[in-house]
Amino acid sequence: MLRNIERNTIFKPIWHCKKRYVCMKGSAGSGKSVDTAQFYILRLLSEKGRNLLCVRKIDLSNRNSTFAELQKAVTRLNLNKYFNITTSPMKITCTLNGNEILFGGVNDDKQREKLKSITATNGQLTDIWVEEATELLQSDLEILDDRLRGVLPNNLFYQIRLTFNPVSSSHWIKKVFFDREDKNVLCHHSTYRDNKFCDAQYYERMERRKEIDPDGYRVYGLGEWGETSGLIFNNYEIKDFDTKIINFDDFRIGQDFGFNHANAILQIGIKDGDIYICSEIYLREKNTEDIINMAGDLPKDIPMICDSAEPDRIITWQRAGYKARAVYKFDGSVTYAIDWLKRRKIYINPNCINTISEISQWHWQKDQNGNYTDSPVPFNDDAMAALRYGCSEWIPKKSVENNKKTETQYNFSFERKSTNNIVGGGKVTVV
Repeated sequence: MLRNIERNTIFKPIWHCKKRYVCMKGSAGSGKSVDTAQFYILRLLSEKGRNLLCVRKIDLSNRNSTFAELQKAVTRLNLNKYFNITTSPMKITCTLNGNEILFGGVNDDKQREKLKSITATNGQLTDIWVEEATELLQSDLEILDDRLRGVLPNNLFYQIRLTFNPVSSSHWIKKVFFDREDKNVLCHHSTYRDNKFCDAQYYERMERRKEIDPDGYRVYGLGEWGETSGLIFNNYEIKDFDTKIINFDDFRIGQDFGFNHANAILQIGIKDGDIYICSEIYLREKNTEDIINMAGDLPKDIPMICDSAEPDRIITWQRAGYKARAVYKFDGSVTYAIDWLKRRKIYINPNCINTISEISQWHWQKDQNGNYTDSPVPFNDDAMAALRYGCSEWIPKKSVENNKKTETQYNFSFERKSTNNIVGGGKVTVV
């Protein structure tokens, strides 16, 4: 049935591991997600009684990640006749033994409660694959861990696999799984250089990043834990909070346009001088009309402050009924906005996974002597740009004459007719 299966041997120690926790830390392009998908297809094909739950922070993110990789693995192994795949709901069933692959998320209480009751048709859940595991809170993993319990047949065992880029050395995953000895944990490391299927252009891209963004290369090229030194923001907190607009002193939408890099839209509130990032839309390879159609209930009566570099796209949003306008920029406006943001607390709703990813690794550039400069690294900063734009009208303007801040206070111009609305349009996310 199966012949000449091509695999990256860097992952060989994992294939026969029976430990409860397998933590696959690695660079972008290392092949860890591809190998994991292929591994689970082979496991469920050969071991009756195995059922897999695939988890992302936001459940729908599975469609373009775990679900897509598993489908590719079935096709690549020429096993289509042994698996039944449905897209709504997402589900993969092995027709030989009834083993199932299910999908879920932990983005809110509703999704978490759904996971607590999710069951396979035949047997118990035995395996959990958490993709982009750094998106999850430690409490999210504990909910998942609680699902794997009960007596299994002698040939089966429970296992949770985490796959992720190590974005920050302060992340709870490092503390829980890497900084202590545990006989139940296997920690694994891989990079794009270990991936024999990696193409030449990707190598060139990574070499370029090594020169331009050595700290980012450390994480996404070498698969090493991101350093906290040189980070631009340390004044943020990830927490659940009520996103109803009535709770804030004022409210804005910030948008950084993109296509190949992300188009980021953030809904942002301000309360007692602190910033609250309530929701995000984060999309790649979508034109403006597509994004507008996918924006859902993104409020049209809230000012939307956009990147001034693309006036045509601003006009498109205006014609769609949004209060879109260009951000005011001046020489040094980026560092000026950063300085303002660093002097207050930034609260981020846990569903803003891409914003969290960016802010946790956004850092200052280094000069040729290895010293940090006052310029941010121009990589993975789309949500950070949207944050600056959204807050720009709350930042006191600089005096052109004496380079001092004016005494002007926040310009709260929010229309109270929207104060009972719940923030909308924040469920679209692509990583």
